[in-house]
Amino acid sequence: MDLLSMSAEQSGEFVRLRRDIHRHPELGFEENRTSALVAEKLQAWGYQVERGLGGTGVVGQLRRGGSARRLGLRADMDALPIQEATGLAHASCRPGLMHACGHDGHTAMLLAAARLLAATDFDGTLNLVFQPAEESLGGAVRMIEDGLFDKYPCDAIFSMHNMPGIAQGRLVLREGAMMASSDYVTITLHGTGGHGAMPHHTADPIVAAASIVMALQSIVARNVDPLQTAVVTVGAVHAGQANNVIPQQARLELSVRALDREVRALLQQRIRDLVTAQAQSYGVRAEIDYRSGYTVLVNDAAQTALAREVALELLGPQRVELQGPPLTGSEDFAFMLERVPGSYVLIGNGDGQGNCMVHNPGYDFNDDNIAIGAAFWVKLAQRFLEPGAG
Repeated sequence: MDLLSMSAEQSGEFVRLRRDIHRHPELGFEENRTSALVAEKLQAWGYQVERGLGGTGVVGQLRRGGSARRLGLRADMDALPIQEATGLAHASCRPGLMHACGHDGHTAMLLAAARLLAATDFDGTLNLVFQPAEESLGGAVRMIEDGLFDKYPCDAIFSMHNMPGIAQGRLVLREGAMMASSDYVTITLHGTGGHGAMPHHTADPIVAAASIVMALQSIVARNVDPLQTAVVTVGAVHAGQANNVIPQQARLELSVRALDREVRALLQQRIRDLVTAQAQSYGVRAEIDYRSGYTVLVNDAAQTALAREVALELLGPQRVELQGPPLTGSEDFAFMLERVPGSYVLIGNGDGQGNCMVHNPGYDFNDDNIAIGAAFWVKLAQRFLEPGAG
């Protein structure tokens, strides 16, 4: 029986497991039930298991043979604070929480692979990393700070994420920058409030804010190389409470993204300079809180080449995209890739439930991907840890 058939034969068990996790979503650093389930399964299959790494993270390790080669495979476990609206039988039973990004499916795929790998010959060390708090909370950083790569050194590490809008089961790979950095900026403009009928006695922070919103658009249009990618989004403006009162303050909330580290640094410098100058020109003072979020996710060339080979052998060229486009979303697996070479792979979720993107109340992971994702992980591990590799 070939690997895909073996994976499909056992997939029913992991579809049920995925739906169980889906029914019981847990936010970042609260994945106690999920991590207990993961640890129980790994221990039953013979893995050495550590719980609590990075808060609620789990690592399962399996050693075979005498090779010094070490491979890491990572899945995320956390859910989102969204009220589910799918109406499915396995919909979330926790009000206001749901697996709207498919982390339940990512966990199920890696567990399905773990079971197959436990019965597979390989030569080296396999580290399966189940990470908490990917959704903007920095679970990857917490695991690293808690000694992930000191306790479980890896020569390479890989991860996979589903993507609606790509044909179900299609694998998309990319060498180089694949996901954008994500920074957060709060701009507070301090002016002089007063009566709306006598604006000449004030320094109006709302007018300054309006000018800054427009001026920020010129950074991408006129400061960034047109062949580079950058995003500066003003997502919120807060100011005033009455139509005849000029307020003391106005506040802007920004999302800033780039696919290049130098462009990321340029965006920060230009935002600081432009906001400061614009504020001064309107007689108000700008206070800028610039918070670094996730870094640019960069896939290693050699490890991406290996993943391409495995994908082509498993699915054939019709179901593999060798160099897909980058995405302006962000992913904290990027921090792991700064420490260890590796690659981040997308698996198509199809049109799926409700034809909607991730982070949508109508989203659901496509269970047909469990067999394909698990088979990919098994084949990749076998190739990386085959006798004589490296």
